[in-house]
Amino acid sequence: MSENAAADRPSPRPLVQLIDVHKSFGELEVLKGIDLSIQKGEVACVIGPSGSGKSTLIRCINALIPVTSGTIRVDDIEVSDPKVDKLTLRRRVGMVFQQYNLFPHKTALQNIMMAPCHVLKQDKAEVEVRARKLMAKVKLEGKENVYPGELSGGQQQRVAIARSLAMQPDVMLFDEVTAALDPETVQEVLSTIRELAEEGMTCVLVTHEMGFAREVGDHVYFTDKGTIVEHGPPQEFFAAPRDERTRKFLSQVL
Repeated sequence: MSENAAADRPSPRPLVQLIDVHKSFGELEVLKGIDLSIQKGEVACVIGPSGSGKSTLIRCINALIPVTSGTIRVDDIEVSDPKVDKLTLRRRVGMVFQQYNLFPHKTALQNIMMAPCHVLKQDKAEVEVRARKLMAKVKLEGKENVYPGELSGGQQQRVAIARSLAMQPDVMLFDEVTAALDPETVQEVLSTIRELAEEGMTCVLVTHEMGFAREVGDHVYFTDKGTIVEHGPPQEFFAAPRDERTRKFLSQVL
């Protein structure tokens, strides 16, 4: 194929797309016209000061928060449609939160198996095989029968990641997943996310780990006061930010 023909070929449709997304809570407008496109296999990192709308943005992608206006699509699912089938969406879009939200009376393995067995009605034996493989994937072999209260924060967060992966999603959303962790356990969780990214999982990360965003991200988005101020590949974004607000933020966190 000639270079001109390749250049004329349309780029594939984004796996995740936000078009002019607004979100208000009463009089407070938190998102003010967000446009964002993420291709399959891409890792997008969203950074910015507290209160800039990062967590609201990522929760809108999973329909945990309904948008006020605008369009959100994940592949062929229109998330912003009030009638969206949330079960289908949650099967396609996994999410991991700052708090682990594990069931304390269930073992690590049982936590991972619950949604595929009870929500998707999948075969218990097949789910258990998958869950055990996921425990190994997040480097928690031997902890299958341990309860969350007996695990460290980093271990609990890795169980939470495995639990989301058990639904076999197309996209993984991470909302400040290391914010509640002790410094020594942060790397355990980041290592797990790094491996997912290397395997080609589409990921959207709200993070304050700038070094990780620089290393793993394909694209970095800086939000401030409900808008995306600036975005670009991490090499360009961190080396030569164009907007004064971006430069000021990076000077405070790097």
